[in-house]
Amino acid sequence: MQTLFSTAGLDEPVRFPKWREFLDDRIGPVDQRYIGEGPFDGLIEASDVGGLRVTRIAEASLRTCVTPETLRRRDEPDVLFALIQLAGQSITVQDGREAIQRAGDVVVLGGRPNVHVSSQRDQSFVIELPAERLEGLLGSSRLYTALTFEAAKPATAMFTTYFQELMRLRDRLAPDTAARVASIGVDLLVAGIAERLAQEVPGPLNGTVVVQRAKAHVEARLGDASLDPQQVAAAAGVSLRRLQELFRERGRNIDAWIWQRRLETSARRLADPGSRHLTIETLAYGCGFASPAHFSRRFKDRYGMTPREYREVTHHPPA
Repeated sequence: MQTLFSTAGLDEPVRFPKWREFLDDRIGPVDQRYIGEGPFDGLIEASDVGGLRVTRIAEASLRTCVTPETLRRRDEPDVLFALIQLAGQSITVQDGREAIQRAGDVVVLGGRPNVHVSSQRDQSFVIELPAERLEGLLGSSRLYTALTFEAAKPATAMFTTYFQELMRLRDRLAPDTAARVASIGVDLLVAGIAERLAQEVPGPLNGTVVVQRAKAHVEARLGDASLDPQQVAAAAGVSLRRLQELFRERGRNIDAWIWQRRLETSARRLADPGSRHLTIETLAYGCGFASPAHFSRRFKDRYGMTPREYREVTHHPPA
């Protein structure tokens, strides 16, 4: 990763002011206070991988507040932050919850007021994520901000290991490959959040969480042609009737949702230069369609052109 800032070699009086300047530029404006003893030490390293901004931060005893005023000064308010705790311990407060993170744990913060307190030898990866993608699959981020996704949970361990390896190998990845593997990393986080939300959910939120779990199951198995509402309901732990009721309450139909996600995913792959080598047939089966003819018919009904025509238009737009 590229080192953006280090206190090494800097005189003590300028360390913290310089730190705040570089952190504001990389992460966004925040209110910070050093609460430790002795000289402040800090390191900021950065890397952009497949469209995701990843920052490695090593800091000493800081109280960081995101306030309404600092939010007004941000360029991109619709961003979520996933923090992977690499070392030390931190405390996060947002949306009425307080969570403690130890090495290997993960926490998500939304673009709303929050407080984060780091320990004397705190290290973390900060990954900026598109709020629209996560909330489209999991619902409002208010449901899962400031929840600790524990290192011992399988989905959390897969996510943290995956991103640490991605950081190690990033310079060897072609841009198209980097974009695809970064997207997989986000999917792993979605799975981890869904797993965490399944624990001790308050009654009023139960229906929302069931829908989130159902959507996460659909995303993970879009390529399975046998995927149907009955299978999704079983994975979500409810009857098919109950799942259909929950989707109808939200103005949706579970069967239509499955096909919508298959079509949207296929359209994204058709427009992806990294998938240019895939035949239409391979792409159709990979998105769960029973046959290329079935794929072509449904795709044209949705987008007004065949998959082949869509691919040509997105790769060679008219002048």
